[in-house]
Parts: sequence; C-alpha cells; structure tokens
Amino acid sequence: MTEMVYGTAPVREGEPVLPKWWRTVDRWSLSCVLMLFGIGILLGLAASPPLAERNGLPHFHYVQRQAFFGGMALVAMMLTSMLSPIVVRRVAVIGFGLAFVALLGLPFFGTDFGKGAVRWYSVGFASVQPSEFLKPLFVIISAWMMAASQEIGGPPGKSWSFGLTMVIVLTLALQPDFGQACLILFGWGVMWFVAGAPMIMLLGMAAMTVLGGMVAYNSSEHFARRIDGFLTPDVDPRTQLGYATNAIQEGGFFGVGVGEGQVKWSLPDAHTDFIIAVAAEEYGLILVLVIIALYAVVVVRSLLRLMRERDPFIRLAGTGLAAMFGVQAMINMGVAVRLLPAKGMTLPFVSYGGSSLIAGGIAVGMLLAFTRSRPQGEIGEILRGMRR
Repeated sequence: MTEMVYGTAPVREGEPVLPKWWRTVDRWSLSCVLMLFGIGILLGLAASPPLAERNGLPHFHYVQRQAFFGGMALVAMMLTSMLSPIVVRRVAVIGFGLAFVALLGLPFFGTDFGKGAVRWYSVGFASVQPSEFLKPLFVIISAWMMAASQEIGGPPGKSWSFGLTMVIVLTLALQPDFGQACLILFGWGVMWFVAGAPMIMLLGMAAMTVLGGMVAYNSSEHFARRIDGFLTPDVDPRTQLGYATNAIQEGGFFGVGVGEGQVKWSLPDAHTDFIIAVAAEEYGLILVLVIIALYAVVVVRSLLRLMRERDPFIRLAGTGLAAMFGVQAMINMGVAVRLLPAKGMTLPFVSYGGSSLIAGGIAVGMLLAFTRSRPQGEIGEILRGMRR
C-alpha cells in the first residue's frame, strides 16, 4: 500500500548508512565521474611530464599531485553524497560565508602567479582558489532563497538571490575573472528560470550581460586581449589557441598514438585549461566523444531524476549544480576548439588543479545527495491529483 501511494519503497528502519547510500544513489552518474577522474590521470601521464621537466621536478610530480587531490575530491564527493538535503544546506551556509570572505580578501592577500588575475591564495605547498568553492555553495544559497519565496508569506528570496548574484559577479569581475562570473550568472539564470521567472526578465539579464561585456572590453586590457585574440580571423600558431587547434587537427579520428603527441611540449597549460587538446592529439576524436558522453550522462540523468522531485529547494539546487557542471565542461572544450574566447577554466575531474578537483568533488557530491531516491510522491503524481 505504501508503494502504491508514494511510488518508491520506504526507508528501512535501522538500515546502515553505506547500504542505504548505495541503494539510493545514482550509480550511473557516480560511475561516469569515476571514469572522468581515471581519464584525467591517464591524460596527466601524457601532458604533465614536459612541464615537470621544464620546472626541474620529477617527471610524474604533477600526476602524483593530481592523484592526491583527486583522491581528496572523491572522498569529499562520497561523504557529501551521504548527507541529507537539509544537512547539505546547513553546511553550505557556513561554507559560503567562509568562501565569500576569502573572495573579498583576494585583493589584499591573494596572488596572480604571473597570469594577470588575482584569483589564488598561496599556501606554500599548494594554492587555493576561493571562487571554485564559492560556485556550488552559491547555488545552494540561491536555491534556498528562491524556494523560500514560493512559500505563502515567504521572504522576497528571488530579489535577495539577485542582489547576492550581482555582488559576487562584480567581485569576480574586479579580479578579473570573467569566466567564473559568467558561469555563476548562468547557473543563477537557470535556477531563476526553473523557479518561474518571466521570459522578459531573462532577456533583460541577457542584455545586461552584453552591456557588462562591452564595459569590460573597454576598461580591462586583460579581457580585451582575449576577445581580440578570439575575433581575429587568423590564429597565431605560436599562441596557446594555435597550438591547441593544430593538435586537434593532427589527432584526427584515432589520434597519433599514446605518448606521440607534441602539443604537450609547447602548451604551458596542457595539463589544465587545454587538456582536451592532448586527448584529441594522442587518442583522437574517439576519446573526446567518450568524454563528452560522460558529462552528458551525468547532466541528463541528474535532470531526469530531479524532474520527479517534489521539494522545490532540491529541484532548484540540483538543477543549478547540474547546469554549472555541464556548462563548465562545454566552456573548457569550446575554448580549445576556438568556439569561445579563452576563459582560464578547467575541465571538471580531468584537468589538473587542487581547488578545481576538490570543489568539483563537493559539487558533484551535493548533486548526488539531491538526486538520491527518497520515499516521496513524484511531482507528476501530485499534479495529476490536483487535476482530479
């Protein structure tokens, strides 16, 4: 009788945490993330030794670090995915406060590592990028505000989330970090749309984004240089985009062979922002399509499971996390094939980077926590009941 009413099996009393987690988690998405991490290690073995050699380090220095930080990311993902949505929200509130304070302190205590944008804290053995941790936590806070605004007599949560978004976007633009700013704005826009925002408001947001881009182009040399490089009809073969474009062309369908690629010797960011160029050159289009398919499976399966969710907070937060995860991957690969201007954005779970890996693990852990099967009526059943 319970299954007829609620549509899923009830929680088993006294069931241990691990069996309960394994029974309710989306194992397809989990498997795809693990495969992405494995591919990242494989590509790291090819892409990072030349950089280690140039820096006078052991050949597999960066691979070992990627495995270490990736292990931490996977542990963080597993632990976070075991939490209930309420606990995730509570943890996110505290984490967001810490990450936001760290973001505000970057102009005073941060460093740019010679890249022209102050985005990191140097802690000796590693660096920390607060914006990577801020992204998933921001999604949770905004979803909470929007969900609260849908309650009878609730606060103006949509307006609060809009104000918070503008503060974060402007703070990131001042670093400058327009890639992360656009990603946060996109994630918020998706949640706002799902929450029922009118189309005219979304068009207004798009117009404001274009206007902001024009202002940034005229006021930031860093931003203007990247846009000019993207718009120029001829690609300088000595630039990162030129090397990446040539590598993708050389790879063809099957690649030039494991270890035979040359782009890793020319690209300083071959192990981070342009890791997909290494994959395309050595393994060909086949591996690139596999990587795209893995990201697509995570996003599509998460959205399908969220469509059955009746809690508005879980629907909004999960949708925002899935959208950010997929779009970040699209941006990284789009830059490599020159569909988008350079953004300095990593490929989730594949690129090297401690902050990116651990923050990505937390984000996907939250997404897995929100898409776990729970004993509840599906939203379609509720709507059918209302029509009766």
